[in-house]
Amino acid sequence: MNTCAHLFPPSPCGLNQDTDAGVVFTCLTHKQSKSRTPPQFSWPSRLSARLCHSPNQRPFPLSPPAPQTQTSPSPPTRARSRPCRCSLHIDYGIGEQGWSAYAVAALPDADPVDRDAWRPRSLCVAPAVSDGKDGIGNPNRNNKAVVGVQDGRGLLLHTSAEKIRPDPAQKPQDGGDSLPKKMLESAATSFASILVLAAGFAIAGYAYHKTYKRIVLKKMTRAFTPGDPVLELAAIGKEVPQNPADADDRWVQRPEQARIDKIVNGSEVGHYFLILGEKGTGKSSMLIEAMRKIDGDGVAMFEAHADLEIVRIRLGKALDFEFHEDYIGGYFSERGPRDTTALLDIERALNKLEKVAIVNRATRKKPLVVIINQMHLIRDDDDGKDLIELLQQRAEQWAASNLVTMVFNTDDYWVYERFKQLATRMEIMSVRDLPKRQAIAALAKYRVKYFNERLSETMLEEVYDLVGGRLSFLNRVAKSGDMIATCKSICQVEKTWFLNQCWILGAEMDDDVMDQQKWAAAAMVLAQALVDSEDDMELWDEEKGHVLPSFQMHKAQEIMTRADFIRDMDRLNLFTIASNAEVRASSVPMHRAFQEICAQKGFRDHLEKTIQRISDIESLGRTRELVAKDLVLGGKYEILREGKNGLTVKLTEGEDRDM
Repeated sequence: MNTCAHLFPPSPCGLNQDTDAGVVFTCLTHKQSKSRTPPQFSWPSRLSARLCHSPNQRPFPLSPPAPQTQTSPSPPTRARSRPCRCSLHIDYGIGEQGWSAYAVAALPDADPVDRDAWRPRSLCVAPAVSDGKDGIGNPNRNNKAVVGVQDGRGLLLHTSAEKIRPDPAQKPQDGGDSLPKKMLESAATSFASILVLAAGFAIAGYAYHKTYKRIVLKKMTRAFTPGDPVLELAAIGKEVPQNPADADDRWVQRPEQARIDKIVNGSEVGHYFLILGEKGTGKSSMLIEAMRKIDGDGVAMFEAHADLEIVRIRLGKALDFEFHEDYIGGYFSERGPRDTTALLDIERALNKLEKVAIVNRATRKKPLVVIINQMHLIRDDDDGKDLIELLQQRAEQWAASNLVTMVFNTDDYWVYERFKQLATRMEIMSVRDLPKRQAIAALAKYRVKYFNERLSETMLEEVYDLVGGRLSFLNRVAKSGDMIATCKSICQVEKTWFLNQCWILGAEMDDDVMDQQKWAAAAMVLAQALVDSEDDMELWDEEKGHVLPSFQMHKAQEIMTRADFIRDMDRLNLFTIASNAEVRASSVPMHRAFQEICAQKGFRDHLEKTIQRISDIESLGRTRELVAKDLVLGGKYEILREGKNGLTVKLTEGEDRDM
């Protein structure tokens, strides 16, 4: 849109409004004088402009021009300033985003020139101001001006203004937006902001959740890599040799070691294993030795405990699993795992282990191995049975798919009974004392290791005769300076332990201790039966060494006349129940204690009196005593039977002697 405006300002810097276009421009004037100097334009001091060398160059700040210096020696004649008519040719456009205008200010009698012919000149003008129904231009905000002049005769102004919505409260008559529309716009803006914020948190939480799960699986995979420091510490504690030379010279190789090596390195698959044997026979040492040979590659091991919370922590440590305790997804409104029991946490850990095993199967071509040591420490209650059932279900499933081979190590027979109920792929490995030849060889190696001393064959056989082939006893004796005294001390400790748990109190015992004496008398009866059975069997074999007398479990229960005592005695290491359900003394020193106790003078009579006292107390407990009162002067009760089930009690009073 083009128009021409003639402005007649009343002052050097005046305003005039083009009501048709709705645009207000700042009018610029110049001063005329008789001198031939070029006209100088005035500008409002509160405004600023930017000057370009050409309309296409970037503007730069400009300061007001310096005052003109008089070149003539005589001062110029000052003339009276008066307003001058100034014409403006305006090219402008008004749009939704604002307006722009080109204004040409020409002096009177100036030749018309083309707009593109203007050249830059050091002049400063005020930007134009837009004030209409489409908006108000702010001259101090993001406005640009380009100034050009030709021969001092005219001024070219190019400026733009930014549109600002007018206040509807100030101009309601201009047809501005209504209040409901404004409220709707504000509500939409708020809703969009909330939606964007919620979407951002949701996306961040989802990304964190997925990343966390990936990191959990990666950490658990690293738990099965070689060089586990936990296994190294366990090996040091169990005195497992750290190099092959020590293994050949000082390590005792049991017959079961070869098979355990195959189980641990993943060669034997399709089953899970229960290693059952007495305390101190070397079960844990064989497992750690097998792990040392493969540097713990693909193997995780932890110790069981009576408290399920501790089992959970130890399982998490072995698998490098934190049970989501380091999960911070709640900050992103992602719900974390709910607080539950230790058993459910163990189930979650096994779920993660299954995912790791599936990935591992494609790379290693062998199953992972998880060893749970000291299973007998788990309580034989509902929680313990639930834990064993959970572990066995996983073991059965993983053995069938060759994902994970689980190995359970225990000292007590009740664990085997619990596994036996649901076992289909379980195999039992029974670990017993070493035979005579291997035990003597182990003792000789131990002695060389600790004292660099080679013992005679007679001394070795004497030690074996006292403590048998139990590795823990042989190791303790080999470390002692006086081996025979140490052997006797071991036998005395076992005897004291048995007497403290099972000694009988005789015929003078109080009825309050009857329950404990039932248990003690049953143990003494079984010990005496084992000692008496020596007359019908050979206790020594030239190849095997000691042959301890034993009974089948059902026979032992018959001897004790109780079926629930034998498992508790197995837990206390008084007797032991082998994998084939044979009951015998827990060790050679314990059987020697049985022999010494039963050989004491008067022991059998003391045992009989104790049993009789127990029977009497039980009989008293089953007897009901009736006390007859009001029987005076020879009175009495007459009890008559009436029929099969009827009784009649009749009181007969005696005669008075004074009558």
